Amino acid sequence: MKVAVLMGGTSFEREFSLSSGKRVCAALEEAGHRVIALDTNKDLVPTLRSERPDVCYNALHGKHGEDGSIQSLLEFVGIPFVGSPASVCQRTWNKDSLHSEMATYRAITGEAPVASWPQGICIARDAFKSMGAATALDLVEQRVIGGYPVAVKPAHGGSALGVHRVDCQDDLGKAILDALSFDDAVVIEQWVEGVEMAVSILGTGWDAYALPPVEIVSNGGLYLTEQRIDPTNVDYFAPVRNASLAQSESDAQAIRAEIERAALEVYRAYRICDLARIDCIWDGGAVRVLEVNVSPGMTDTSLFPAACEAAGLSMPGVLNELVENCR
Repeated sequence: MKVAVLMGGTSFEREFSLSSGKRVCAALEEAGHRVIALDTNKDLVPTLRSERPDVCYNALHGKHGEDGSIQSLLEFVGIPFVGSPASVCQRTWNKDSLHSEMATYRAITGEAPVASWPQGICIARDAFKSMGAATALDLVEQRVIGGYPVAVKPAHGGSALGVHRVDCQDDLGKAILDALSFDDAVVIEQWVEGVEMAVSILGTGWDAYALPPVEIVSNGGLYLTEQRIDPTNVDYFAPVRNASLAQSESDAQAIRAEIERAALEVYRAYRICDLARIDCIWDGGAVRVLEVNVSPGMTDTSLFPAACEAAGLSMPGVLNELVENCR
């Protein structure tokens, strides 16, 4: 097949995307496909119409790659692509949408809940800029269950850009300003301690299945952008170590199964297609889902390839199946 790999773009995550795109191109070529690497710019549509690829693979991260923009463009131009449709991406892009999506899903299915998530609030930039929200930061301790510490992060975006742990009100304003430098809204929510993991998923609907959860252990404090750029700052364990979950192997396996079920519950609630990564924390008693990534990183140090390797899957094989299913 002739496969166009879309990468780069103009988001804050451009460099991550270029690295992912490079590895995707190599894997697809190894699988026997003809690959066109395309940086997304004003010439994208004319190039796509001229080249007429059989399918597109979206290796864009952040804005335009995960917010439904590139998906809606490809739907308009009429080129099949790997991943979820624009309508799904628009919802997953909003980190504050998780509670409403899960409530709707559970009402429809009647299933007993597995996943939970941090409680918090979402405030628009204009509320701070034009409506005086900054004068009411003393209310945060009341509005967020448990009070400080809290997590402050952009309502949209990835790679941990603009994410902060805030331990007191004095540090809240600075963290909010930094988060809003990356987005037009900020989420302030419960800070969750525990075993941090990423659960990668392949497939669609009830045919979707979870890959082994990847445990993340940062060697330099929080697992933020700096740790993601420099692999020496973080250790990954694929799959998650039993000892990180429970003392007995049987209990650990039961907890791991619950983590995978929770990730699949969120995946299906959003109606995600083909692939995604669900970031979560096991807090010792429950699976706390943090966010959803519909265009997971594919670099040499990314979590999705690590999960594939732990499952005995090769990247050429996985990507080949994904593009072949787009026929």
